[in-house]
Amino acid sequence: MRRGFQVRVVGPQDWILYPALIALALTVVFGTPARLFGLALPEPVFPMVLAFAWPLIRPSILGPLALLLCGLFLDLMWGGTLGLWAVVMLGVYGVILAVRGLILGQDTLVLFFWYAGATFVAYAVAWTFVTLDAGSPPSLVGGFLQMAATMALFPVANYLIERFDDGDVRFR
Repeated sequence: MRRGFQVRVVGPQDWILYPALIALALTVVFGTPARLFGLALPEPVFPMVLAFAWPLIRPSILGPLALLLCGLFLDLMWGGTLGLWAVVMLGVYGVILAVRGLILGQDTLVLFFWYAGATFVAYAVAWTFVTLDAGSPPSLVGGFLQMAATMALFPVANYLIERFDDGDVRFR
């Protein structure tokens, strides 16, 4: 007698909706004016993890739409120029999607360098746009610390890629 195997179907709510809601909730938590030992909590750009991981997991129209909404939420939360982080994250999504064939199947260290490079370029673009909009440059130290905190989130991006890449056998 032949036994069937159970197919694990991963829907868009599993790899898009839930991670996006978690990223926004963490943004709110880390955006609170709490102090720990006299230091403020870092404010990494949590949706940057999603902008890197989603095109590698499975290109979809829902990913950029969710990133647009996450970016607008970040702009409203931080009081910045409306559309700044949405454009930056959509740019990261587009670049990673364009080089997807080069990145897929690579070692974790290679993924980290791609993530670090994408994060650095995203922050450079955001810093340039803020400088042009405000007429004066924002703090380089503050931007570097926020970028370092965002780069420290790479294990989460790697987990998402490993967890949901090939999660649905219908796409093999």
